[in-house]
Amino acid sequence: MNTTEIFLMAMLLIFSVPYLIWRLGRTDYYAPLVVVQIIAGILLGPGILGAAYPDYYKFVFNPSVILALNGIAWWAVMIFVMIAGIELDLKKAWEHRRESSITAGLALGMPLVLGCVAGFCMLGYAGWIGPKALTWQFVLGVGMSCAVTALPILILLMEKLDILRQPIGQRILRYASLDDIAIWGVLALILLDWNRVGRQAGFLAAFALATFGFRRLMTWLKESDRWYVALIWLAACGFGADWSGLHFMVGAFLAGAVMDAHWFNQEKMDLMRHHVLLAVMPVFFLSTGLRTNWAVGGQAVFVAAGVLLVASVAGKLIGTHVAGKILKWEKGEASIIGWLLQTKALIMIIFCNILLDKQIITSETFTALLLMAVASTMLTVPVVYPKLQRMRHLIFRSAGLAPAAPPAEQERRRA
Repeated sequence: MNTTEIFLMAMLLIFSVPYLIWRLGRTDYYAPLVVVQIIAGILLGPGILGAAYPDYYKFVFNPSVILALNGIAWWAVMIFVMIAGIELDLKKAWEHRRESSITAGLALGMPLVLGCVAGFCMLGYAGWIGPKALTWQFVLGVGMSCAVTALPILILLMEKLDILRQPIGQRILRYASLDDIAIWGVLALILLDWNRVGRQAGFLAAFALATFGFRRLMTWLKESDRWYVALIWLAACGFGADWSGLHFMVGAFLAGAVMDAHWFNQEKMDLMRHHVLLAVMPVFFLSTGLRTNWAVGGQAVFVAAGVLLVASVAGKLIGTHVAGKILKWEKGEASIIGWLLQTKALIMIIFCNILLDKQIITSETFTALLLMAVASTMLTVPVVYPKLQRMRHLIFRSAGLAPAAPPAEQERRRA
């Protein structure tokens, strides 16, 4: 077979295996299709498929095919990260700045501290820290991986729970948006290269100047042109960030963060996110699975993933409960918000891919973090759905207001 035929065989596996598992296994309640695609990527990686059928694995996922898949994966995830940046709603966060800053700060800070403790403990064992990492970079990278909230996946899960456009959903988006900014800021700090600091400073200065002109151009263009110009802007920012040593993902986030959501039709933006997830992101999930490694031993990887999962979930819940005490939330409200904010999946996987690219973590650490991300995301809907059913009135409560009466009681009062 030629390279094209082998590439198409790999694409057949990438799209058929997760879909069949998701549809025939009816996993949607526990694991949406996007989570199944991540799991399928792990199954098709060197640790599972490669170990069971090494010759077949080497034949299908040869260097030429992997190179082609990586190109698709890079562009897919850049578009996805740009969309996440566009959807940051900082104006709403500013309107509710006290409540948003307290909740976002505690929801990020507590799992960050517990994750850093877990990362520090991992330093005592060989095989976890990357060859080019300083101790603080590794510890902070693991800690932030535990603190991440995956904004795009959070949106998908809240759509499934039918709360995205409700007051509680909009509140959670504000908290996640503030945390998202902190995540990329910490990543930029971790990636700061003192040998290339001049180049990185030059990129940031050029980006700031270009942003001024870009924003004026976008307000002048009609919407149909804005979509195309946004992709040109994305490629330019990605190139500049990677050239400076910050990584093209940082550039993709910055490209989206300086765009205003109202420049684009919300329904079209939702459709674009959906189509990117459907058509090209599965390739990224497969390329992620190809980077997993169980060399330190499968049991050690699973133990590390379990410890990191506890640090991640417990940290989010502790943080939101403390915020609930300060802000006088209703009983049970902090638990629902905490469980939703602990969703990991995409953004954490992207974050860890960058750490792996820069050799701050090893592929074994990457595998443990990937397993933690999958587990945390699979827990979300099964845990949150029953809580919401018992406390439906919370859905309609806006931040800073007294607990709202249930909808039936509100209707009775109006009558």
